[in-house]
Amino acid sequence: MLKFSKKLLYAIEAVVDIAYNAGEEPVQIRDVTSRQGVPQRYLEQVMQRLVKAGILRGIRGPKGGYLLARERSQICVGDVARVVMEMNFDDELQEAEHRVAGPIGQQVIQPLWMEFQQEILQIMDKITVEELTNRAFRQGIPSEAHNRMTYSI
Repeated sequence: MLKFSKKLLYAIEAVVDIAYNAGEEPVQIRDVTSRQGVPQRYLEQVMQRLVKAGILRGIRGPKGGYLLARERSQICVGDVARVVMEMNFDDELQEAEHRVAGPIGQQVIQPLWMEFQQEILQIMDKITVEELTNRAFRQGIPSEAHNRMTYSI
């Protein structure tokens, strides 16, 4: 089930931060947490899942970190949301066991909520990481990738 949780917002923010700041070098998780103020405990789990889902690529070693696994234009916010939804699925199953829903809730309200979720995911699928990095650039947010660029002729 789609929830606009801190975990989801942090995951989107982390992916955009990596896209915006990586350049040719991987971005370390501690750099994301210091730039964005995102607690590291939220990110560690989600970063592993984003790697497994093919959104990020993990680089091991002292200069390791994360890079995008695909082009910015090929990753959408919906991709990240689905990874977080999958992470939360087990928790929600446990919660669902404790809910009491009557026939209206089960046959009318829950299907309606599923329709809402599908519409929201369709909107999220239209927003790419590239679009969000362009927005960050237009807002004048500093980028580590731009700072590391060298120009030679």
